[in-house]
Amino acid sequence: MSQQGPQHWVLHVDMDQFLVAVELLRRPELVGRPVVVGGRGDPSERAVVSTASYEARAHGVRSGLALRLAARRCPDAVFLPVDFPVYEEASARVMETLRGFPGAVVEVLGWDEAFVGVETDDPVATARAIQAAVLEATDLHCSVGIGDTLVRAKIATDFGKPQGVFRLTRDNWMDVMGARPTTALWGVGTKIGRRLEAIGVHTVADLASADEQALVAAFGPTNGPHLGRLGRGGGRTRPDDTPWVPRAHGRETTYQADLTTPAEVQAALSELAARVIDDVRAEGRQVQRVHLKVRFVPFFTYSRIRKLAEPTYDVEVVARTAFDLYLALEDPRPVRLLGVRGEMVPPEGGY
Repeated sequence: MSQQGPQHWVLHVDMDQFLVAVELLRRPELVGRPVVVGGRGDPSERAVVSTASYEARAHGVRSGLALRLAARRCPDAVFLPVDFPVYEEASARVMETLRGFPGAVVEVLGWDEAFVGVETDDPVATARAIQAAVLEATDLHCSVGIGDTLVRAKIATDFGKPQGVFRLTRDNWMDVMGARPTTALWGVGTKIGRRLEAIGVHTVADLASADEQALVAAFGPTNGPHLGRLGRGGGRTRPDDTPWVPRAHGRETTYQADLTTPAEVQAALSELAARVIDDVRAEGRQVQRVHLKVRFVPFFTYSRIRKLAEPTYDVEVVARTAFDLYLALEDPRPVRLLGVRGEMVPPEGGY
């Protein structure tokens, strides 16, 4: 009788309240208290929450919320500034630990999460072993989602948080996800959710059984079938550890005092463009398109793009192009945020 070998599984490793957890290692006296990491740690300034502790989340504080609103919702919260180098170092140790598992294929999603492809006949035991190894190496906890596709593994993680393990496969996908709204799916936000509702698709089960032509008509020949696959939990079954090559580098700033004149905007764009060019030069690929992001008071955001006549490392060209895009908006309102993004020429051989 032939014996079946280990099965391929996708594990989604997601660090629990990562930035807060790193800060608590430095400030153990804050354990158990509501902690918010964001901006410069001053809730009176314009900035948003990067991560909130579970104690703060219980008060409605979440990532992306303005620090001022976070302070109103949780007056007892401790606010801490973002410390990028410390988080990057902790993230590197996490990823190094994951890559140390024999046969593991690691696809990094960000500072605090990664897909890990493994061959095992006991994925739960493997997930627990990964949790233990990460904890030993970093003193940080993680949750692990187990799936037979990347989508299922990613979604499974939320059911295991914090510090847990959850398995989501073809066998239990509909039991777990079928009745949930489409916005429970990875990559389906409120806008897409509303568009799906407009064509009669309300739940994951509705999306899984939706007519593909109807999805194509509403979302196009690429996104329509993709959404259908999401509803069924389908998609890639193996992580890809090919090194990520960025297409662009960008910088943005939220200003504590509104920019009220074109001259102020021009000076700010020049500063952002200089930082973008520094990042781009390190890649060794020139800028071929300039992206501008503008947020007017109180919260109206616009994005514009312009292709350059020829690729460049010239700060003045990038800054002038961004400023021209701003002037073309013909909007006199004060500016609270500016962003400049330099899209680079592709690497030799493409992406």
